[in-house]
Amino acid sequence: MGVLDQITVRKSDKSVLRIEFRPERLYSPIWMLLRSDAHHDNAHTDIAMEKAHLEEAKRRDALILDNGDLHCAMQGKFDRRSDRSALRPEYQFGNYFDRLVDEAVKFYEPYAANWCMMGLGNHETSILKHHETNLTERTVEKLKLNGAVNLHTCGYAGWIRLVIASSPRTRRSGSLWIYHHHGYGGGGPVTRGTIQTSRMAVYLPDADVVWTGHTHDQWIVPIERYRVTTSDTPYLDRQTHVRTPGYKDEFSPQEGWHTERGGAPKPRGALWLKAWLDGNAIVQYELTEAR
Repeated sequence: MGVLDQITVRKSDKSVLRIEFRPERLYSPIWMLLRSDAHHDNAHTDIAMEKAHLEEAKRRDALILDNGDLHCAMQGKFDRRSDRSALRPEYQFGNYFDRLVDEAVKFYEPYAANWCMMGLGNHETSILKHHETNLTERTVEKLKLNGAVNLHTCGYAGWIRLVIASSPRTRRSGSLWIYHHHGYGGGGPVTRGTIQTSRMAVYLPDADVVWTGHTHDQWIVPIERYRVTTSDTPYLDRQTHVRTPGYKDEFSPQEGWHTERGGAPKPRGALWLKAWLDGNAIVQYELTEAR
């Protein structure tokens, strides 16, 4: 029995995605591909790298979670930023928004069973604001017709609760709380947005992992915390802040807005999250680069 046969995914609240994993054996891991900022329809997106990660997710029986800006969606008729040279040939038609959805569904359909989350980024919310259509919801609806039975639309920010339960005999389970936010700000040429970790740690005390994107930076920043139990026992734990970079390469063309503003090269890729339940009913996890 594969991992995808041992999970259930549902919305327990408008802003909470609950993923339940019931492995046959203790310590059996679940893999997740955390990605954002694919800008899939942009001519400068590394489609080969994106596809390689999706293929690896399929081989690992991993869940695929996207934190927004899957669509670039900047080349419409009424977008002042539009540039036809930044558009791949398959999108150069009059029904631009329809093509964005249809081509995305065609590309992601082979991995439909692995998808469980598509969040909104600022590119999708901009289209929703100015053109009154939700590209993310339309993509999810079509993918669900193509086998994405666990896929849900999520907002710009919210919670992911990963519950890992051991066998019914022992009735032990643990949770990993992930807070996702597409991201904000410009990243900063020196800090690359890491200064936000200290701010978010204050108002997100319940998160084990805080996951952001948007600035096309990549980092993993652990914050160690000193806490105390209700039985007066002090202990240490860790909150991990991560940022996923995406697949778009704006630097190499050496022209356009990114170059004119002095933009630096940005990393490309995503992150792997591997989680398992240990003998103390605590969900342990590891985060590694997907390159």
